[in-house]
Amino acid sequence: MPTKDGFQQAYNAQAGVETDSRLIVGQRVSQATNDKQELLPNLAAVQAHVQPAVVLIDSGFVSETAVTAAEAQVTGLTVLAAMQREPHGRTVAQLERRDDPPAPPPDAPFAERMRHRTATAAGRACYKLRQQTVEPTVGIIKEAMGFRRFLLRGLAKVSLEWNLVCLAYNLKRLHRLGAQLQTA
Repeated sequence: MPTKDGFQQAYNAQAGVETDSRLIVGQRVSQATNDKQELLPNLAAVQAHVQPAVVLIDSGFVSETAVTAAEAQVTGLTVLAAMQREPHGRTVAQLERRDDPPAPPPDAPFAERMRHRTATAAGRACYKLRQQTVEPTVGIIKEAMGFRRFLLRGLAKVSLEWNLVCLAYNLKRLHRLGAQLQTA
């Protein structure tokens, strides 16, 4: 993978996480240095197991070509992405009740249309689920399970290793979900 220090033996591990159960429903590994071209392959990995109606992605995956192709490929699919960084914490203006902004015209630039999706109350509530699903999943894999680097080399072997890590995470999560059902 090309990096600022030249080429490195590195991989880009991806995980698609279902929001309700927090189970990994699509995982893959690539050697792409950024995620701009990874939306469609990741969506295909997820679609092998579930058919999402809404896909929540971070700004690293956003490209007009990829988002347009994904929404054209899957009927009824909506992609929500943060198009700008917002500071941590909330201001008084953000806490006040406000009406949804008017929808941009159909010929508005792509970035403006995407920003509008997360500017509505429904869009904000839906996109907020991303930080409660994907980020804890990656944190658990890194901290609780101690997986910080691949032990194998070669894309095929690393993909197998990532599949095993995701399977182990899912088994751990299913055990946790089963324990919650027994106490309920």
